[in-house]
Amino acid sequence: MPAAMAQDQADPSADAGSSSVQPIIVTARRRAEDAQSVPAALSVVGGAHLDRSYTVNSGQLSQLVPVLNYSSANPRNTAFTIRGLGSSVVAVSQANDGLEPGVGFYVDQVYHARPATAAFDFTDIDQIEIMRGPQGTLFGKNSTAGAISIASRLPSFTSQGSAELSYGSDNFLQAKASVSGPVSDRLAFRLSGLSTRRDGVIRNVATGRKQNNIGNQAVRGQLLYKPSKDFLLRLIGDFANFQSNCCTQVHVRTAPTLKVPARQYAALAANVPGGPYVPPSFNPYDRVTDIDAPLSVNTNEGGVSAIIDRTLGEATLTSVSAWRFWNWDAANDRDYTGIPIQLIQHIPSRQDQFSQEVRIASSGDGPLSYVGGLYFFRQKIVGRPISIYGPRAAYWLLFTDSDLLDGYGTDGHTDFRSDSYAVFGEVNWRPAARLTITGGLRYTYEEKEGTYDSFTFGGLATVTAAQRTQQLSILRGQSYAASDRDGDVTGRANISYAFTDGVLGYASFARGAKSGGINMSGLPLDNNNLPAINTAVIRPEKTIAYEVGLKTSALDRRLIVNVDAYYTQVKDYQTNVTDTGAAVALRTYLANIPKVRVKGVEVDAIAQISRDFQLRASAAYADGAYVSYPGGPCPIERIGTGASACNLSGRGLPGLPGWSVTIGGDYARQVGAATVILHADASSRTKSSSDPTASAYTVIRDYTVVNGSIGVRAGRFEVAVFARNLFNRNYMQNLTIQVGNSGLIVGTPSDPRTIGFTLRMQQ
Repeated sequence: MPAAMAQDQADPSADAGSSSVQPIIVTARRRAEDAQSVPAALSVVGGAHLDRSYTVNSGQLSQLVPVLNYSSANPRNTAFTIRGLGSSVVAVSQANDGLEPGVGFYVDQVYHARPATAAFDFTDIDQIEIMRGPQGTLFGKNSTAGAISIASRLPSFTSQGSAELSYGSDNFLQAKASVSGPVSDRLAFRLSGLSTRRDGVIRNVATGRKQNNIGNQAVRGQLLYKPSKDFLLRLIGDFANFQSNCCTQVHVRTAPTLKVPARQYAALAANVPGGPYVPPSFNPYDRVTDIDAPLSVNTNEGGVSAIIDRTLGEATLTSVSAWRFWNWDAANDRDYTGIPIQLIQHIPSRQDQFSQEVRIASSGDGPLSYVGGLYFFRQKIVGRPISIYGPRAAYWLLFTDSDLLDGYGTDGHTDFRSDSYAVFGEVNWRPAARLTITGGLRYTYEEKEGTYDSFTFGGLATVTAAQRTQQLSILRGQSYAASDRDGDVTGRANISYAFTDGVLGYASFARGAKSGGINMSGLPLDNNNLPAINTAVIRPEKTIAYEVGLKTSALDRRLIVNVDAYYTQVKDYQTNVTDTGAAVALRTYLANIPKVRVKGVEVDAIAQISRDFQLRASAAYADGAYVSYPGGPCPIERIGTGASACNLSGRGLPGLPGWSVTIGGDYARQVGAATVILHADASSRTKSSSDPTASAYTVIRDYTVVNGSIGVRAGRFEVAVFARNLFNRNYMQNLTIQVGNSGLIVGTPSDPRTIGFTLRMQQ
């Protein structure tokens, strides 16, 4: 979506008669202002555009915003990156509770600490702002790569309501409803809900079941108390639930490794005891599997928050208080085949967080404006890592036909806690009519502590010393505790100049930081089954970013074009690393990449062709690479050399396409008493790697996805026909290296074309 240009112009019929692009009000600098006057690159998607494009969750949002990349093998393993940076999730294991995201995710001004909460469907959204680059001054909590700020629709003091029902392919069924109105002349309410259902799009040929289905429900309630123009209290409560027979992957390809041939996938599959194994299909877009273990996801989140705005003369005092929780449980066939190798892997988890922010912001349009405040955040995450192997695990991982690992597994307990304290401020000074200088600082102090305790059980009741060593090479109990305390100053400086009323140029420098992380998935082991690293704590992450840009409007705001160029460098980049030196079993742990950098150019445009027709386009070019990564994990094709690490310096960053382009348009035409509304959008991305090693066998090819809808509105009612992935484009959403490093590559194919219809009613 064009930078800061989405608004409800995506529904032209809502603004009939306008021949120019209307101002878009954003809060990217913690005050309401026209997006074209904000000297920074940002993208905005309005609620009407979400509805018109049938964008129902964060994964689909990335099709509207080229700089945003979304990866999710399942709701827990969810990660956002902006311009290729954030904290990528390696899909070979569950997400690490000690790794905090680099893209801040906010809903109604409340930070959500776990990326998994982004996997739930949107509920009654007014606007989404995506801020690019470090946001350490005002959106300080772990926003080294950017921030996503979601605002829900406010309660209204006039009665209103809406309802929507959609049905489509694969029994897609979605119902939305909201109602709002006054309780008194000072108190208003809003209640909204959503339910989404869809059959699975991957068929299990062994059981006949459809897998990777969708089951989402959400409800949000709000009260708005406004006794005077100087005081506002907003209370919000929400709950969302996701239950699904999800999430499995399918056979994609086989990578030849440097292991001896008998220990590679082809030979292992051909010689499985009891008969050779052949996958149900070698074409991933047949969307079939034969997994032989239970599969399910059961996760939910919710919370309450209170927002107070109090006008104090020429300033506004704001308080944001919130408590939230997140629960997770799942069952998974970790080997993704019909061979009973690893039957159970999941980490039942519970996260609780409390946050309090107090800030004061100036109002008016004087030569000096400011925002300042205090922030406190506390969270606790407890988990239970469980992993159990099956009767063919010893053959697949130890290359011996025995039941040594049948029933062998680990159980345990993890506990991660963190406290964050911050003081921040930003000042805008306008020494001349067209010149503005901005400076901001934030000091953050964080305390983290974690304990990891696991033990092994099962397998053969009696084993020799050699057999016990073999078992421990696959799974080993560990127990350790770690803590970290760190404080840092971040900030930004910006200078902007309005050359004319329609041309704003700017240049900025920003410094971001993220405190040290604690490894909460177990320590990697060396060949003697001893910890291969000396500590469970990784170093803090430091980011510096430079950006220049130009925001322009012409032809009486009928044409808006924004351009920016940036250069970002990160030292000690925090990420999950796969221990490919462990030749028989993949493990992941937290580590620092010494230095990475991303540079690129972005162009966003919107044109109001006529009163009825609006076009939008965005293009992003990015070049991201490991500047220094001498001790990285080895690509799958190099497994078997005996090397425990490979030099990845100079290789490209995972999940970052060279080019990302989005184009879209909306047309509304009055025909008699009715309005005909057309929407179309297309998203194109060039090839990218799905694995941090930049293996040639984990490349996702380029693809283009086209969506569209056509509707007729008459009075309060509208009927529409929609299509997502209109041309049924096949592409891979992610690729994963199978447990055991045998060379098998599995992945999640794209959802097939969905065609359906919608009935809307609005009062």
